[in-house]
Amino acid sequence: MTVEEYRIAQLYMIQKKSRNETHGEGSGVEILENRPYTDGPGGSGQYTHKVYHVGMHIPSWFRSILPKAALRVVEESWNAYPYTRTRFTCPFVEKFSIDIETFYKTDAGENPNVFSLSPVEKNQLTIDFIDIVKDPVPPNEYKTEEDPKLFHSTKTQRGPLSENWMEEYKQQVFPIMCAYKLCKVEFRYWGMQSKIERFIHDTGLRKVMVRAHRQAWCWQDEWYGLNMDNIRELEKEAQLMLSRKMAQFNEEDKGAAELAKDEAAQDQASGEPSQPSSSSGEPLAGRGLKKQWSTSSKSSRSSKRGGEHPVTTLAGGTSALYSSTPVTTPQGSPSQGGCEAF
Repeated sequence: MTVEEYRIAQLYMIQKKSRNETHGEGSGVEILENRPYTDGPGGSGQYTHKVYHVGMHIPSWFRSILPKAALRVVEESWNAYPYTRTRFTCPFVEKFSIDIETFYKTDAGENPNVFSLSPVEKNQLTIDFIDIVKDPVPPNEYKTEEDPKLFHSTKTQRGPLSENWMEEYKQQVFPIMCAYKLCKVEFRYWGMQSKIERFIHDTGLRKVMVRAHRQAWCWQDEWYGLNMDNIRELEKEAQLMLSRKMAQFNEEDKGAAELAKDEAAQDQASGEPSQPSSSSGEPLAGRGLKKQWSTSSKSSRSSKRGGEHPVTTLAGGTSALYSSTPVTTPQGSPSQGGCEAF
């Protein structure tokens, strides 16, 4: 796959996944902004501002320590393709952030220092090469139609890909490209930092990247032949559809909350003790957690300016470098790096 083809593949995949994975409370995407920008990260490009509802996608041990309002993640992205920068924050978790810088290059992932890191920064990296053919997918997420080892494109005549697809295509001099990702994770809360940062690298980033790039490859009969005007129209349709969906879910949640308040009032009138709750009707967290979560986010506010943060590992955090290598024809912890392969 060429770098220009991947641009269409990625944007098509993102809007389709946003539609498919919006199911209600705890699982959904709201697109707040999608507009061009100038004089930002990478120069000029497309800025997007989204809110992800992630309650259904995190394990119970993690969910149990978070207030309900913290189960929403804000994404800001500056797409100056072939360079992008994405930042994730949570308004109610002040010391949490994920920063991802990406370069898309016409190579098979052999560039040793695409981000121009210093020797000290390079020593902090753990390189992680991601292969969409070989890397396992959880059984509950596996779909035959999203398996590159089975998929054959009727439009491009590409695929299926063998276990040794990359070596085969490099020998045949087919076009190949790689997405290099430098991922920096910060969750600076004593007693939870290492476990949660590792979970984010392994599950929130790597696992998501593997599946998303398998989908981008296996959906090529849907996106092949589209241009950027087609993509922008699909994005507008997705934004409108998701706005309507989330409004419907919010109305349903509001009705459920009012019903819960009525039941609590009836219990109180009958003399049954009720659990203390916040003004939103949500039970209050314990004293320990109450001291940990903030209702403002310096990280979120600073991200508006874009491009301020150096490539170095954030203090107290971890970073990772991932990369992804797609082809055209049948063709993290300490800092971490790697390659996702198509």
